[in-house]
Amino acid sequence: MSQLSGVTDDQTVFGRFQRTAERYADRPFLTVLPETAAVYGIAAGTTTYGKALDAVLAQVEAYRAGGYGAGHRVGLLLHNRPDFIFHWFALNALGVSVVPINPDLRAVELEYLIAHSKLVLAVATADRVRDLVEAAEASGAVIGVITPGEPVPAAATPRTLGQAGLSRDDECALLYTSGTTGKPKGCVLTNDYFLTAGEWYATVGGLAALRADPPERMLTPLPLFHMNAMAYSLIGVITVGGSIAILDRFHPKRWWASVRTFGATVVHYLGVMPAMLMAAPADPSDTAHEVRFGFGAGVDRSLHGPFEERFGFPLLEAWAMTETGAGAVVIASEEPRRIGTNCFGRPRPEVEIAIRTETGGEAMTDEPGEMLVRRAGPDPKRGFFREYLGDPDATKAAWEGGWFHTGDVVRRDADGQLHFVDRRKNVIRRSGENISAVEVESVLARHPGVGSVAVAPTLDAVRGEEVVALIVPREGACAGPELAREIVRYCLSQLAYYKAPGHVAFVDAIPLTSTEKIQRGALKTTVETLIAKGIAIDTRSLKKRTA
Repeated sequence: MSQLSGVTDDQTVFGRFQRTAERYADRPFLTVLPETAAVYGIAAGTTTYGKALDAVLAQVEAYRAGGYGAGHRVGLLLHNRPDFIFHWFALNALGVSVVPINPDLRAVELEYLIAHSKLVLAVATADRVRDLVEAAEASGAVIGVITPGEPVPAAATPRTLGQAGLSRDDECALLYTSGTTGKPKGCVLTNDYFLTAGEWYATVGGLAALRADPPERMLTPLPLFHMNAMAYSLIGVITVGGSIAILDRFHPKRWWASVRTFGATVVHYLGVMPAMLMAAPADPSDTAHEVRFGFGAGVDRSLHGPFEERFGFPLLEAWAMTETGAGAVVIASEEPRRIGTNCFGRPRPEVEIAIRTETGGEAMTDEPGEMLVRRAGPDPKRGFFREYLGDPDATKAAWEGGWFHTGDVVRRDADGQLHFVDRRKNVIRRSGENISAVEVESVLARHPGVGSVAVAPTLDAVRGEEVVALIVPREGACAGPELAREIVRYCLSQLAYYKAPGHVAFVDAIPLTSTEKIQRGALKTTVETLIAKGIAIDTRSLKKRTA
């Protein structure tokens, strides 16, 4: 029998979970490790599929009694607690869409989210109830705010559809983009979006093959308000009847203890996590684990090979967006993986890719251009987000010409492998030359005096834009003009002169998102402030063609 026998008939996320729970009632489903339990003040331990289903069904009845159903949206500000999962599945069983809320959001951001999403209820940790109540009042919304375990208040508005009418096409969740360059956009995601993600993960094969027997054990530190943890990790594991442990966040000093305690066979990563693990002293126990592969994106290409050699498992770089889901995901899960480059693999037959230059033409081999994607076959939007809530113009623009415009600059090599260059909006245009911020960051991060770094443009009267590097110095390094010039000279030895920073500013921290990505919008604002105050060190005189 196929690993996916019958599951493609599932119509809802709850339906997929219920099918697995009834088949594998005694299998472990969700583990809360002691370190996460201590942070959240909850009990450590493992919940079986059967016990989890009982908890979800009890919550279903509470929401049903309150009159909740299709047409309603409920916010979840629960971090990575098990309650997030139980409430999501219970609400999904009734056709209610959930709105995961980033716990880093504060007053103005919460006011926008509540008003824009038209929440009817929010479930939150006790310490955030007042924040949500005040944000709702400020936005003119009338919503209930409860903590897990509290009675569910009656819905303020009637549901629009009964449980019997639920389908894969119904809205399942509303996820907001980071909004670092403007107001966040609400991505409407259907049941099909999440179910397709689980089916993709269960069948992608190669080095990323998920096993049903023995059951997979997945460890992720990524937040449940992010599509990776919700769609790939959680629904992927449920699709194959595996087990999952979701950490409160990434703790580099405790990471390997968590991996070994849980017996993880798959781990998920993002951003600077591999680099932070590589910064720790080598230890004979580095390979004392059961991990078969890591799934993620953003590993420093200079550390990719050394990481795999030291820790003994492959880091499989992948590409996807909240908008694309599993409708157009690409992963380097087949050899050769081009380790040491920014390669993220070759698209599977069901994904169509076009790479367009700035003039709109198709890019040649190894020529950078914006990546456009769509699903092959009669439904090019299958597995993608449905729309940007309340913004039909943005939705239409994103799908201009029948392709989803990703905003990512990539190149395709002679073997059809795709290589990430940068986000289109992160490309710095200096004297007619396009410079990838990610490329410059990767090089600067190798200097021994650099703890972390982010690169952004600033306006330049002669060259249009100039490169600015914000650097958190490594412990023990002496921040100042001498170190700035040393770092720039190092960069000049590695890259074309025009890519090196023309300004260097030493800072205490780089603005990051909750998923360890650089907040590009906030970064540009910081750069403008530092330049205006004269804090940045001018290193433009070092940038010469003969360097």
